[in-house]
Amino acid sequence: MKLNTINAESGKGERLDVFITKQVQEISRTTVKKMISQGLVFVDGVIAKPSLLLEGTEHVSFTLLSTETTTNKIEPEKMSLKILYEDNHLIAINKNAGITVHPGAGQNSGTLVNGLLFHFNKLSDINGSFRPGIVHRLDKDTSGVILIAKNNGAHIHLSKQFEKRVIKKKYFAITWGIFDKESGEIVSPIARSKKDPTSFIINDKGKDSKTSFSSKPLGQYTSEVSFFPLTGRTHQIRVHSASMGNPIFGDEKYGGGKTRSKGFMPEVSKKLNRILTSLGRHALHAETITFIHPQEQKEITISAEIPKELLSVKNDLTNLHV
Repeated sequence: MKLNTINAESGKGERLDVFITKQVQEISRTTVKKMISQGLVFVDGVIAKPSLLLEGTEHVSFTLLSTETTTNKIEPEKMSLKILYEDNHLIAINKNAGITVHPGAGQNSGTLVNGLLFHFNKLSDINGSFRPGIVHRLDKDTSGVILIAKNNGAHIHLSKQFEKRVIKKKYFAITWGIFDKESGEIVSPIARSKKDPTSFIINDKGKDSKTSFSSKPLGQYTSEVSFFPLTGRTHQIRVHSASMGNPIFGDEKYGGGKTRSKGFMPEVSKKLNRILTSLGRHALHAETITFIHPQEQKEITISAEIPKELLSVKNDLTNLHV
């Protein structure tokens, strides 16, 4: 049986069994509790109880039950990948919108991981067989640059940079409305919604979250924004932007879909809805990432061109006048 190790930074304040279930979506919480009771889960090398509350600094190691490791195997799939950078240690991919990064509950195919397994013989395995090479993630409908580790040494080095917030990221976005100021910071804790576990909300009891931004008007109804997340919470930019009253254009989950256009004049609403339909995603793109190379110890910046569909929407919104 193979030992898998996960850093617990994203699980601060969570029960151990809940954290593992979220991280390894292919197994149930009941199975996780069984793994813990059988001594297959360790926190910093020590066997722990399911109810242990994580502080976020631990390393959680576990071995999947044999019934879990023999089912739902991830198969390589031929997939066109936009490779921005590659060497013996890492890969940078320009992920298309609409592609899920790794397999999860109910989806074992069509993910970026399936494509990676087809193209590359060797990837890091620190996060187990369901997430080979995956150091960080992008939401399904967020396009842009994502780093992939080819070996465990590179994976650990990059993971530590994320933990220490050394890595710098810049996102291109189009949002609803005009921002009150050209630049600033959004400092609001984020927590998972109890009503909808797939969504996140601003909550004083949530995890510390910080995003810097610079914005400029894009026509009369929207803004072009550069976001710089200083923490890496799930949906962070989307939640923070929405909390300002400026949800990401096209983001149905956080109020940026067609319902947002209902308050405008019929002629404007009709044109906005047409643009939203043609876009078919939310307007968020991971434009650049800057990190220290795990082997060369030099700072590297990798950029992913803004997709044509976002540039087209930008042009349409700039010229939208009624």
